[in-house]
Amino acid sequence: MDKIPVKPIGFVRTELEEDELRKRRYNSDLVINPIYENALEGIEGFSHLNIIFWMHHISKKERNNLKARPRGRRDMPLLGVFATRSPQRPNPIGLTLVKLIERRGNIVTVKGLDAIDGTPILDLKPYDAWDRAERIRVPSWRRRLERCSTHRQ
Repeated sequence: MDKIPVKPIGFVRTELEEDELRKRRYNSDLVINPIYENALEGIEGFSHLNIIFWMHHISKKERNNLKARPRGRRDMPLLGVFATRSPQRPNPIGLTLVKLIERRGNIVTVKGLDAIDGTPILDLKPYDAWDRAERIRVPSWRRRLERCSTHRQ
């Protein structure tokens, strides 16, 4: 199976630049195609959503990169992209957990989305207890990266 038929259900609307979006402190709108508005019914009952999107600015060349340094930092190990959150991967699919702020018709406002303006949205899924993991394990380089991020904010 070489092709998987996927079509966007909407797109991201934001005026923020990528550097600001990485901080995950700001609101963005998800403009859902009106034909899918009925599919949003009941979403307001959830506090958080998983947003699945297509990182459309990743070039075909970048999709061939199979190794990356976390956040592009030279002090981090060179790893396979599947061990990182790098956007440069064979299928540039993004996944971000966001806080649901409100829904107005086919517009869903969320906080914390790290996708740029015009990004195609593939799906929305509510976050619930099934998504929680207990006693997660991460490598030491990841813990070091998280400590560095905490100190910068």
